[in-house]
Amino acid sequence: MSKQEITFTDEQLLHYSRQIMLPHFGIEGQQKLREAHVLIIGLGGLGSPAAMYLAAAGIGTLTLVDFDHVDHSNLQRQIIHNTHSLGESKVDSARRTLQTLNPETEIICVNTKIEQEELQAMLNNISCVIDASDNFATRFLVNRACFATKTPLVSAAAIQYEGHISVFDMQGSDSACYACLYPEEGEDNTNCSDNGILAPVVGIIGSMQALEAIKLIAGIGEILSNRLMIFDALSMQWRTMKLKKDSSCPVCKP
Repeated sequence: MSKQEITFTDEQLLHYSRQIMLPHFGIEGQQKLREAHVLIIGLGGLGSPAAMYLAAAGIGTLTLVDFDHVDHSNLQRQIIHNTHSLGESKVDSARRTLQTLNPETEIICVNTKIEQEELQAMLNNISCVIDASDNFATRFLVNRACFATKTPLVSAAAIQYEGHISVFDMQGSDSACYACLYPEEGEDNTNCSDNGILAPVVGIIGSMQALEAIKLIAGIGEILSNRLMIFDALSMQWRTMKLKKDSSCPVCKP
């Protein structure tokens, strides 16, 4: 990409100046963000900071997928919503906040429950997917769709005082997928409504999802591929586990 092909207004250059001045990022990195299209599954505790940081950073297009509505219990941690959003669809509430943050980011809202084939069709020309859902069924569905289309997946979860995050790039022959980490069968009792969550935990992990997406799109740094980071808020410690592709994985086995 040549600098002659990149045009930003003076106002845009000022808006993104703190990113453009970064080593290895520059105007080329900002252009990559402007051309990117990120799909976010879930506009709750994780999706809220992820979407807000991506819009503020200058992602060109965000597609928001969520079929839930805002209620009082969400407002403790889902910072993209507010008391004026109560009863409103989460995607519409999120769109209003994001358009206030950065009117230049195009927002596409999908206010329905999606199935795997529908999601796969949506992944054409998607730069990466952020899975900010709160249940295993959705995570497995998203993982299968991303693997089928070779779309990078930034996956995270948080519950009580703990958060997890990993990136599944779906490209390399040795790249693990989400199903290599968790079996698709088993009881699902990992949502915040049943177990609770400390609000800043999802803020930290959701912000890291935005960070990994930006690194992936801009081609900077080292993404969390084949690694799982675990955050313990009570001890304020991080642990990193190496992930290996499961040769018997029902999704990505050769």
